[in-house]
Amino acid sequence: MKIAVLDDYHDTVRTLAAFRKLAAHDVKVWNDHLQDTDALAARLKDVEALVLIRERTKIRAPLLERLPKLRLISQRSVYPHIDIDACTRLGVTVCSNMHTGTPSYATSEMTWALILAAAREIPQNVAALKAGKWQVGVGSTLRGKHLGIFGYGRIAGEVAKIGAAMGMRILVWAREASRQKAQADGYS
Repeated sequence: MKIAVLDDYHDTVRTLAAFRKLAAHDVKVWNDHLQDTDALAARLKDVEALVLIRERTKIRAPLLERLPKLRLISQRSVYPHIDIDACTRLGVTVCSNMHTGTPSYATSEMTWALILAAAREIPQNVAALKAGKWQVGVGSTLRGKHLGIFGYGRIAGEVAKIGAAMGMRILVWAREASRQKAQADGYS
């Protein structure tokens, strides 16, 4: 089977134990990103299976219609970038390991990494250390501060839980149904 792995810009797929299971197949891992339909169609013209580990490349009808050998798309998680109706019409199976109601923990963790880096002035202190200086500040604590969250979906709910665990007051601005869910979870 001819398989293409798209958008593996950190070149990590080859290091996974599961990748060895594809040894009997013709696998091409692409580390760059293409979005141009003509360029993608040329790159993927003989591919029977696509492995998508990011939500970066849009897989829409104009591309799918030019990939007559494609039979399978494997997506790591959510798939808003894949035209499911076109896949169904063209006989392309889409599989994902996304579980209903499961948030992206990685996204909420990265959100908190950025919040903590900003609050504690980590980039500034790293730059100072690299310049041979000692810390330039300690930043500020988050306990007792307000955390504003725009929208209240699965990821925002995880971000709110972590903020609450740190002693922050959570303020949610969202549609009525989402605000009601946030209030039921104990947030303003």
